[in-house]
Amino acid sequence: MLISLFITCYNDTLFPETGKAVVRVLERLGHRVEFRREQTCCGQMHANTGYGRDALALMRHFLAVFRDADLICVPSASCVAMIRDQYPRLAAHAGDARLADEVNELLPRIYELSELLVDRLGVTDVGATFPHAVTLHTSCHAIRSLRAIEQPLRLLQAVRDLTLSDLPGRTECCGFGGTFSIKNAAVSTAMLDDKLGCVLATGARVCTATDNSCLMHIGGGLRRKASDVTCLHLAEILAHDRPDRPGTP
Repeated sequence: MLISLFITCYNDTLFPETGKAVVRVLERLGHRVEFRREQTCCGQMHANTGYGRDALALMRHFLAVFRDADLICVPSASCVAMIRDQYPRLAAHAGDARLADEVNELLPRIYELSELLVDRLGVTDVGATFPHAVTLHTSCHAIRSLRAIEQPLRLLQAVRDLTLSDLPGRTECCGFGGTFSIKNAAVSTAMLDDKLGCVLATGARVCTATDNSCLMHIGGGLRRKASDVTCLHLAEILAHDRPDRPGTP
């Protein structure tokens, strides 16, 4: 099966290993992965901060780039939530019936990585080996928009030699929220402190999630505390197929 990979802004700019990991996992399962170089941003940042015209332009570009793609894998719950929740609203606000039809035709082909593996491809064991204690932070968008709560857990439970530690307050926000952490820094920091306490209480060596934006926020807090806990995107754990692969904690 040919799968189109959409790499989000965070991953492209700050966490390129996530995209590489997605490719390794999907190719290991026998699929072909393509990367359409014309892709840019889904428009989430613009939509969330009131720049509707810019978000609409980016949405139109996204639709044009992926118009003929069979399946589109997005390693970010928040970006998938943007597409599913905000694209229909943007199209309706534009008053463009044809655009609305394009959005409706696109939505069934968009999958966050764990959704794609578990719900669409019917896979939980991707052949991964990861001999470390791991805890899972479930992002707000994964919980409240995608309802992608059990899929990452099932994937992690199938990883060989992995010890999964339950995260207290797993459904609570880490405090990032994009520009929320900038506009409401004090509140964001207090929320982060609560999340860090929960992560450290698990005794896990690795904190994972389906969003690198959350992991960037959590990871920054852990570094400031001089913690040796590492943050890795779910894809990077699933791509790890032998104990001696470089770059692991």
